[in-house]
Amino acid sequence: MDTKFQKFKTSQWYGLVLLAGLLILFWGFFKILRPATFGTPDKLVLYAQTAIIYAVGGCGLYYICTMGLFDFSIGSNIVLSSVLAVTFSEKFGYAGLILAPLISGTLMGICNGIIYIKLRIPSMIVTTGLALIYESLSVFATAGSEKVLGKSYRMFGSYPWNLVLAVLAYLLCAFILKYTKIGTYTNAIGSNELVAKNMGVDVKKYKVVAFTLCGMFAGIMSILTISYGTSMTSASNMSSLGRNFTPLMGAFFGLAFKKYGHPVVAIVVGQLIISLLFNGFVVLGAPTTVQNIVTGLTLLIIVCLTTKPTKGLVVK
Repeated sequence: MDTKFQKFKTSQWYGLVLLAGLLILFWGFFKILRPATFGTPDKLVLYAQTAIIYAVGGCGLYYICTMGLFDFSIGSNIVLSSVLAVTFSEKFGYAGLILAPLISGTLMGICNGIIYIKLRIPSMIVTTGLALIYESLSVFATAGSEKVLGKSYRMFGSYPWNLVLAVLAYLLCAFILKYTKIGTYTNAIGSNELVAKNMGVDVKKYKVVAFTLCGMFAGIMSILTISYGTSMTSASNMSSLGRNFTPLMGAFFGLAFKKYGHPVVAIVVGQLIISLLFNGFVVLGAPTTVQNIVTGLTLLIIVCLTTKPTKGLVVK
């Protein structure tokens, strides 16, 4: 019996059961405390509506986080890409809404990767500095005014089209990770960069590719974000930083369950769990400070679970 259980613990099914158990646990906790106002089927649909958006960003961040890198510019990327989505939708309709954030998000990802490789300084410092630049560009793009998406172009803000776009993004992420050289080398660099380099992997190239993919998924997230929220204002003085952490927690869920072979599923379910937490504390009437404390603690716990301390490790 013990042998069978040990085998089960190392199987992919154990990861799925654990994720489902955590989801039910958090739902049950808040449901017991507020049975009438939390966790009803219609409310769960609303909780999922925001979770699937953040999960797209988490998919993008996973590529760089698995390498031990960070991107603190994703929030500013989303702001600028959303602003451009509105602007170009006014001129080119849905083509502008889709292509503008995809192109801008990808270009910002390429810039992040190239500048990180060239400067050879920690990624969090590089992307924090670039975030300030992207925020300034968003101010320039909006001329200080709020950008509102036209009512005719909000298809991706509600079911079923938001789910269709999100699922396509998840499938693309999973396909790249499992069936392409990019996914293989991304995992190899994350496992042991020196060994990957000695095996002939162009580490610098694939780090740029990882940042590029992160930017592209941020562009997809921007389509969903502006369609759901319908408006976006420019950011300044690092005000976009708050948009970084929720998708980042999803990426860390993916890292935590990577060994079970389901990182994308873990990202999506992880975002659902985070959404339950946020909405649960809202229903309980907890102040924003308490919600921020819980968010911070959750992020720290996930980081501890997904990071193995290594003596002499240098932050990348």
